[in-house]
Amino acid sequence: MARQNPNIVITGTPGVGKTTHAEQLAQSLGFTHVSVNQIVKDEGYHEGKDEELGSWVVDEDKLLDHLEGTGISEKGGYILDWHACELFPERWIDLVIVLRCDSTILYDRLTARGYKGKKLEENMDSEIMQVLLDEARESYREEIVVELQSSGDGDVEGNVERVEKWVEQWRANNEG
Repeated sequence: MARQNPNIVITGTPGVGKTTHAEQLAQSLGFTHVSVNQIVKDEGYHEGKDEELGSWVVDEDKLLDHLEGTGISEKGGYILDWHACELFPERWIDLVIVLRCDSTILYDRLTARGYKGKKLEENMDSEIMQVLLDEARESYREEIVVELQSSGDGDVEGNVERVEKWVEQWRANNEG
């Protein structure tokens, strides 16, 4: 049975607005927002913390088994919110949104979160060098990867409207 709704990944460097976008889209579309980082923490799908970077070392097999158990590939209507995307099987995903942010704005957002040292430097380098955009383009078909700006207040609203229209078109193309 074909999915009635698409699955969407929202990815990007920390601080670009992934969760804000995911929450607003989930609410407007009636989709399920999946904060992958929260699942990793809450369910213990990690092998401990990298203290230098302050991030979890993810057990990808356990995480994928958990997500598969939700019926994501059959049901659709999920928005996966995580800083990476190449982990998710392409058969699950219909749209990959890579959020980007002006580096000076991102710097301010990350320092306000308390990022410093190597963690701040690595995240800033990742954004400037468009690492996550390149990973998405290497991992999924070109036509399903979309880069959206998330630097200002109006960007979220405009991006949400754009994705809502995309979902409408996806549904029309996948009826029956």
